[in-house]
Amino acid sequence: MLGTSALFLAQEEERPNFLLPNATIIVESIIIAVVLFVIWRFVVPPVRKAMADRREMVQRQIDESKKADEKFAAAEQRHREALAEARAEAGKIRDTARAEGQKNLDELRGEASAEVGRVRREGDEQLAAQRERVVSDLEPQVAELSRALASRIVGENVTENVAAGGRKR
Repeated sequence: MLGTSALFLAQEEERPNFLLPNATIIVESIIIAVVLFVIWRFVVPPVRKAMADRREMVQRQIDESKKADEKFAAAEQRHREALAEARAEAGKIRDTARAEGQKNLDELRGEASAEVGRVRREGDEQLAAQRERVVSDLEPQVAELSRALASRIVGENVTENVAAGGRKR
């Protein structure tokens, strides 16, 4: 066993201390610095420029979107106002049409009542004329019928008595 631990200690003495730098670490550090310089000098500026352009484009789009929203809101307000105005105008037209319709209805009712009055007067006149004709036609018949009836009731011819003056007994 002694042989194994002595071997282990001998190997450790041959290895250099990892805390002390050697030439490999310095060369690697220089390469990393050169790569970082190249990246910082040639890669980062175009990426920054692209990001700035993208940020500017997004900002423009946001501004345009805000303007479009404002225009839309203004157009929507104008649309509402025009719609309200059209409704008011439609209400006025409807009221005017109702008033004209009522006026026409009143005129037609007046004309109809005048026509009814005229027809009634004509009917009354026709009835009066027919009544007079009927009365004038029936008067002689009524007189004749009344004489015939009186003659039957009395038993004598009343027509002769009336012609003689009514003194026959």
